[in-house]
Amino acid sequence: MKRNIKQLTKWSDFDKKLVNNPKLTKDIAKSEAMYQLTRSIIKLRLDKKLSQSELATKIGSKQPAISRLESGNSWPSFSLLQKIAVATNSKLTIDFL
Repeated sequence: MKRNIKQLTKWSDFDKKLVNNPKLTKDIAKSEAMYQLTRSIIKLRLDKKLSQSELATKIGSKQPAISRLESGNSWPSFSLLQKIAVATNSKLTIDFL
């Protein structure tokens, strides 16, 4: 099943729902980085019209690894992010805001 990036919940919308729960406020801040990274990887893959299997093959991995990455169940290494950038002919940038 293909994902449509426009149908993914924006972080700001998600944040508004949970911000009133003080117990979750700290967890939300920690989760935002992973959420944004995951969303960026999904968007990149869809923009390049690649399936998870195709991206996995290009980086020398398997589809379940891409699925875990896109679901936020695993933190990617910098090396993996570089492989994804090279495989998709993209530039990897990291910002601290």
